[in-house]
Amino acid sequence: MAVLNVTKDNFEKDVLGADGLVLIDFWAAWCGPCKMMAPVLEQIAEENPDIKVGKLNIDEEPELAQKYRVMSIPTLILFENGEPKETSIGLVPKESVEKMFR
Repeated sequence: MAVLNVTKDNFEKDVLGADGLVLIDFWAAWCGPCKMMAPVLEQIAEENPDIKVGKLNIDEEPELAQKYRVMSIPTLILFENGEPKETSIGLVPKESVEKMFR
């Protein structure tokens, strides 16, 4: 499954309204560690079709970043049935991300 571009327009439906697990990457285009995290998230999306993976640009959606208290990026938040369950801050290895939903 491809990585979904998440905005305020589809956040309600695709994240909060989703059944199951949704992993959201709060990122920015100028963030080096965010760019390094992108291929890891693409791999996770491909290898785990049961998990929806999305990217939310904090520069374009500052209200959502503020709502979820994103202070550093990349920040990954795992939602389960619309509720935030796990958070990971900073560049982490793929195994650490996978532990969030295993």
